[in-house]
Amino acid sequence: MPELVRDLSEEQLLARIFPLLPSGSSTLVGPGDDAAVVAAPDGRFVVSTDVLVEDRHFVRSWSSGEDVGWRAAMQNLADVAAMGARPTSLVVSLVVPGDVEVDWVTGFARGLALACAEVGAAVVGGDLSGGDAVVAAVTVHGDLEGRAPVLRSGARPGDVVAHAGVLGRSAAGLELLREGRPDVGEALVTAFLRPDPPLEAGLEAARAGATSMMDVSDGLVRDAGRIARASGVVLDLDAPGTALAEDLAAVRVAADALGRDATTWVLTGGEDHGMLATFPDGDLPAGFRRVGRVVATAPGSSGPVTVEGAPAAVGGGWDHFSG
Repeated sequence: MPELVRDLSEEQLLARIFPLLPSGSSTLVGPGDDAAVVAAPDGRFVVSTDVLVEDRHFVRSWSSGEDVGWRAAMQNLADVAAMGARPTSLVVSLVVPGDVEVDWVTGFARGLALACAEVGAAVVGGDLSGGDAVVAAVTVHGDLEGRAPVLRSGARPGDVVAHAGVLGRSAAGLELLREGRPDVGEALVTAFLRPDPPLEAGLEAARAGATSMMDVSDGLVRDAGRIARASGVVLDLDAPGTALAEDLAAVRVAADALGRDATTWVLTGGEDHGMLATFPDGDLPAGFRRVGRVVATAPGSSGPVTVEGAPAAVGGGWDHFSG
């Protein structure tokens, strides 16, 4: 019989988890005391938090502990990278029902460690509790390394809109899982279970003078709208068939198999965690491709995001309360 969480005390379960967690170069005091101590050589630190809820953000029958640990880390690491900072440390709180297998929990810790290894970040502490469903809450810290943070509010007319990473893959993979057709696109399913954001691209964008940036977690159109509103401009996206041809090709087979629209996945699908940024007109940093331009807000404009000058479809993208 598999060993279950309820078979262990909290201290015994933590003893299984702690040896699996990474310690980074910024960690001065790690797990084991009432709080961790992390170096902040810049004199500032970037902080963000996010949560994964069972049956809302993941399903255990689809996702291993490593999958969920990886996702929990990556979606937070991407937020810090999108500010132009280097992720340094995570604090993780995990709620688990007693009937969860211990191996699932230790897998979660291994997934955290694998994701953190991408950038040398540490897991420096957190909390463990019982509950009715698995909930993972992660807080991440980052070091600006002397740079100014890249905000959503800096886009200016004439800037190039650029994107690093992929679009539509995670949304396609989720639909394949929901429809019981993971065999149609195994790479797409992996993109949902273990998104692979271009974390280093966030730092490269900051070094290259990005005027605004954010992690695309809720879909290109929805998140482009957030930059546009914060900056008081319009983001006019280029024709998807040209600018996003590689993404469209990657999800086409799955779209055809399920009777879905590939362009909708690419424009509105969330949780790929790429970097959307604006730059002064000129050369883009490595990993970024042009996807549009920034224009001034016209009187009576019908929305913050357009596609080749026409209003983008409203209501696209992920919303935590409407799904």
